[in-house]
Amino acid sequence: MASGLLALLDDVSALVKASAASLDDVPAQVAKTSGKVSGIVIDDTAVTPKYVVGLDPQRELSIIFQIAKKSLINKVLILSPAALLLGFFAPWAIGPILVVGGAFLCFEGYEKVHSMFSKPKVDAQNIQAEKVKVMTPEELEKERVKGAVRTDLILSAEIVAITYYTVADNPLLTQIAVLLSVALFITIAVYGFVGLIVKADDFGVYLAKEKHAQGTRKMGRGIVNFMPHFLNFLGYLGTAAMLLVGGEIVAHGIPFTSHALDDLGHSLASSPFLAWLATALVSVLGGLILGFLIEKVVVGIKKMSGKGKKEAAAE
Repeated sequence: MASGLLALLDDVSALVKASAASLDDVPAQVAKTSGKVSGIVIDDTAVTPKYVVGLDPQRELSIIFQIAKKSLINKVLILSPAALLLGFFAPWAIGPILVVGGAFLCFEGYEKVHSMFSKPKVDAQNIQAEKVKVMTPEELEKERVKGAVRTDLILSAEIVAITYYTVADNPLLTQIAVLLSVALFITIAVYGFVGLIVKADDFGVYLAKEKHAQGTRKMGRGIVNFMPHFLNFLGYLGTAAMLLVGGEIVAHGIPFTSHALDDLGHSLASSPFLAWLATALVSVLGGLILGFLIEKVVVGIKKMSGKGKKEAAAE
């Protein structure tokens, strides 16, 4: 009886030691995964500030907190458990899901690039016929939060998928710890930084008040003038990051392109920066081309469905 109890205690001790050793690897795994999802994080950071534009400045931080809270709930309670279940019951599906997500990022990236270089077509008749929906500030805030959460859900799903794919070969305890750590770290980092961005101009206005010294006022005006340019730059950076991440995911999901991308990096191994730059440019260009092709398919489907509806209505 005593020997059986001692054996059980030995097993428990061995399990605890194995779990502790596994958890010791969590910070390294979190750092590794955070690097892989950095492109998506940049895009998420670049996209979010637009959802508070035009709203009451006193409500900006509250709105960002609402978005951050819903984002964390989605990552922790929905997406992470879904990734673990999918990895357990259908691990073969993780790769294709990543490729589909990467293709979506390429499509979104191309749409943004296209909007930068194309002039919007204005149809006066459609503008006059369009009904303007009158919304209260509270309704507009709820609408903005919903839109931000929808966008974040897509990016969060890609973050969780990449995170799980990175730690899929690790013990279950490590997978859970890394998924939760990445979800918490990225949510705090993204929305904390977004909060600083949206309040930076308010801080600049405060510094520019007459009660401060001339140097302080000059710095405040500089911050106010700088922020619009910084937001534009962040938008461009986010678009490039989206194409880079999407292009890399799709390329590594296809054996032929994966080998070609790896060969390109190996051929320039003597210069690590040049190797990274070359693979990054190829990934961005490939993502842009893929996004263009997907956009043409989507437009074609829309035209066909619209034509079908018109024919059905004519009958």
